[in-house]
Amino acid sequence: MCPSILSRATLSYFNEQDQLQNVSIHSLAKGKKFILFAVPGAFTPTCSMKHVPGFIEKSEELISKGVSEILCISVNDPFLMKAWAKNYPDNKHVKFIADGSCKYTQALLDLSEKGHGTRSKRFSLLVDDLKVTVANIESAGEFIVSGADEILKAV
Repeated sequence: MCPSILSRATLSYFNEQDQLQNVSIHSLAKGKKFILFAVPGAFTPTCSMKHVPGFIEKSEELISKGVSEILCISVNDPFLMKAWAKNYPDNKHVKFIADGSCKYTQALLDLSEKGHGTRSKRFSLLVDDLKVTVANIESAGEFIVSGADEILKAV
């Protein structure tokens, strides 16, 4: 990760009081151990039926191992991410973060060469005080290494 680029980019999410928050990864996770996982888009089949549910199901176990934040990021607007999050009423720990400006995605991993527009490759990162300690990055169209079970092995 390029800290100078990432510290300037703004991400958005709705907090528990349903207020729109504009933040950087630094402000959310500095000094913490966290997981950042990316999906190509909200409401897409693999993301909705496998990737997000896996992190929701494993969230208590991840937190018991010292993870402070579990962040799901996608190149969508915060209103779409809020609507998508409502599909998971049992979710207590996964925060749905919008990268509407694509600044994080462009700085990290961009899937535009596959004809999807600017979208993120599917990945999961384990980050400790803003230092990436594990990076599980998928090839386009795959869901093999970026799920909750794989990152759980590394925590």
